[in-house]
Amino acid sequence: MKKADFITNISLVFIDFGLVILAGISAYFLRFSDFISNMRPVFYEMPYDEYLILILKIAVFAIIVFAISGFYTMKTKKLARELPQIITGVSTLLIFIVLAIFWQRELFSSRFIIILSWALGIIYIFTSRIFVFAVRNLFLKKGKGLARVIVLGPESARKIIVENYNTRPKLGFKVIDEFETLEQLQSHPGAMQMIEEKEIDNIFQSDSSINKDNALNLLTFCQENQITLRYVANLFQAQNLNIDLNSIAGIPIIEIQGTPLDGWRRVAKRTFDIIVSILLTIVLSPLFILIAIFIKTDTRGPVFVKMSRVGRKGRIFTMYKFRSMVKDAQKLKADIMAQNERTDGPLFKIKNDPRVTKAGRWLRKTSLDELPQLFNVIIGNMSLVGPRPHEPEEVSRYQKGYKKLLTIKPGMTGMAQVSGRANLLFAEEAKLDIFYIENWSLLLDMIILIKTPRAMLSDDQT
Repeated sequence: MKKADFITNISLVFIDFGLVILAGISAYFLRFSDFISNMRPVFYEMPYDEYLILILKIAVFAIIVFAISGFYTMKTKKLARELPQIITGVSTLLIFIVLAIFWQRELFSSRFIIILSWALGIIYIFTSRIFVFAVRNLFLKKGKGLARVIVLGPESARKIIVENYNTRPKLGFKVIDEFETLEQLQSHPGAMQMIEEKEIDNIFQSDSSINKDNALNLLTFCQENQITLRYVANLFQAQNLNIDLNSIAGIPIIEIQGTPLDGWRRVAKRTFDIIVSILLTIVLSPLFILIAIFIKTDTRGPVFVKMSRVGRKGRIFTMYKFRSMVKDAQKLKADIMAQNERTDGPLFKIKNDPRVTKAGRWLRKTSLDELPQLFNVIIGNMSLVGPRPHEPEEVSRYQKGYKKLLTIKPGMTGMAQVSGRANLLFAEEAKLDIFYIENWSLLLDMIILIKTPRAMLSDDQT
């Protein structure tokens, strides 16, 4: 998904909401204007304030109807396809309004306003599309919002792709560099630095004859670096992934996105996170105070601790927890590293860690030390549900394939925590988290959240 598509679709939601209201208001004043009233006398009263409240309700419902009708799908929009879709969406809204009037006669009394609102809605929304697309294309021509892409493949295959992207900025891509193979890309310090610094959005494989091993290596490389892969069709016929089909210069192009949690799904998950985390913070605020008092009376030191963790796309962020160890415990880790009981992966764990305080043992047993991560969720560097957040040192020792865990935000809880807790081997934990990434849904998030309290109170704790 290109940045321009995401910004365009987000803006259209608010624009359409305002235009539905504008269409309704315009129809109201036109109906009661002298010009229309002289031709069609008014035989009823319709207070403007009551009418406006009704229009606001209809506008909210309209956005739902438009979303279901595909107005805001996170794909590149073309003006030629918009008018039929707009007519269908606005007409569907009209049908619902007519049905509501049929079941509740006092709801509305002017067929003229309904028909005029329908016509004006189509005109306003389509006109707005012309304007929005013109603004989008203007920004793209100026190089704003372009997705940065590296093109792979032999020069003969790359040429048509590169020429189209360079001469047609409306496609939404900017070619940053070209290489014949993935190996050449990996051996180029400048290109790898851009990838490590998350300055590359897409890799385009133009060679449709690439062999299976090289194709899988490229797919793994893109997944580990959270890069969207686009390729000429027939490249990965056996792959059943989150794909999008398009074309350029008559060549069928397939796009493999890093995770299905993108576009509106990402917006829905973020909205869910914000609402639930704020509510939980308010409800649990008395418990926060009690825990703070417990910690301060047990040992000297701060109530909260700040820890460096690796988030989405490998970005380092500060994670908050209630302090469960002695002051400066992180500095003592090197002294007890030899006692690490986790030999199955990069994680560190000691059953009877000497750094843990008396209060800390209870907090860890109940997982209440993790409650301040609600602040991380509100800030936006964590999610309520997701892979376990790991330390930079642990991530640096990830095996090949595990970096897919970094394609989404880490979570306060996750499939691994509610499906076995500390008994899971790291490889098993990673598989559960990757399954979650590839099969995300709001329902799955809610199921995991419901299961979390039981996991917190079980004897098997991290």
